[in-house]
This record gives sequence, structure tokens and C-alpha cells, in this order.
Amino acid sequence: MDGKLSGTTPFPAGPDLSDEERIARAQAAYERLSTRRSCRAFADTPVPRAVIEYAIRAAGTAPSGANHQPWHFAAIGSPDKKRAIREAAEAEERRFYGAEGDSPKASEEWLAALDPLGTDASKPFLETAPWLIVCFAQRKGGIEEDGAAQNYYVTESVGLACGMLIASLHEAGLATLTHTPSPMGFLRDICGRPEWEKPLMIVVAGHPAQDASVPDHALRKKPLDTISSWL
Repeated sequence: MDGKLSGTTPFPAGPDLSDEERIARAQAAYERLSTRRSCRAFADTPVPRAVIEYAIRAAGTAPSGANHQPWHFAAIGSPDKKRAIREAAEAEERRFYGAEGDSPKASEEWLAALDPLGTDASKPFLETAPWLIVCFAQRKGGIEEDGAAQNYYVTESVGLACGMLIASLHEAGLATLTHTPSPMGFLRDICGRPEWEKPLMIVVAGHPAQDASVPDHALRKKPLDTISSWL
């Protein structure tokens, strides 16, 4: 027997579907995901921890460079921790927008791009939403989390995992928002994570507030013939 095949497991068999059934499943998945919207007004309605646990488990199945799984998800429900994150994030956001009379860190072009979304330095959702999931990219550690082994394709791997996290939370009927204050080093301190982990984003998760709305600008999605080519 060829030794190259030792230590392997047979590829899991997928469902025996007709082409029509596969198309129907792909269409159904698209139709569910097409209702996802970024939410900036959350209710304080509790969400069971088990929902977040399963969403993180799903994120942890994402493909990754050398299967090192270079991610860590800090799930924060503590009001004190959420308040600390809000205070630190808003301090950075005020500098970003120039909200305290100083020149904004962001360029005029960047601010103009954000203007249709109506965002500003105030981020109350960081306290109101029941869960904040801080997504960390591990520059090293390997599958054993030894803090020494080099990780590969870290940003790509964690980006894939975050996408699966958001899709799983949406499937569970929750609203989400990706928040990326810059810089984000304060998140490492608040969450007690090691220096070789880089915070990549906060995924805010919960139920939308009754008065939550979506800017019309955010409803514009590029059509298939723009985002794909067939060769």
C-alpha cells in the first residue's frame, strides 16, 4: 500500500442529489443570505450562549493555511467588558472622524464614502447588543497553540472563518455588524490575549431594535455579471 495514504480518512460522502435538487439548495442558500443586512441599532434582548457557541464552532470549520486554524474568538457578554470596549472604540472613532475639533484621521474620500451610511463616532450598539465577538488573527501558534509555530495565510484564513461566523449567526435569526475601530490594540488588552494575536474585527450579534433601519445605499448589490466572469 502506498505510504502516502496512511493517516487519512475517506472524504465524507455528500447527499445523493439530482442537479435540480442541487440548484434548489444553492438558490435557497442564496435567498437566505441575501436577506443579511448590517445592523447598527440592537435590542438588549438576551441571546442564549449556546447560539454563539455553535456559530463559533461553525466558524472553526473554515479552511486555513496548513490547517493551523489561526483564529481565536473572544465572546463577550459582560456589561463591564462591553462598556470598556465601547469607551475605547469611541475614543478611536472620534479621532477617525475628527469629532473633537482635530483634523480627522480619515481622508476626505474615505469620509465621503461612509457618508451615505450615516456612521459617526457614536457606537452605542457595543453596549446594547448582548454579544460582541472579537475575532483575533494568530500570527503564530500552529494547531497546538504553542505560541511559536509559524502560521500561514493568516488574514485569508481568518477572513473565511469570520464569513462563516456571520452566515451562521444569520442562519440562527440574529442581526450582525462588523466593527473595525482603528487601531484595535485595546481589544487585545481587554480580552487578555497574547501579543502575537492581532484583533481583526468585532462581530456584534443580537436582535435588531424595533426602530432599526437600513440605509438605501446599503441595499445596492453588484449584479452577477459584474462580480463574476465565465471563461
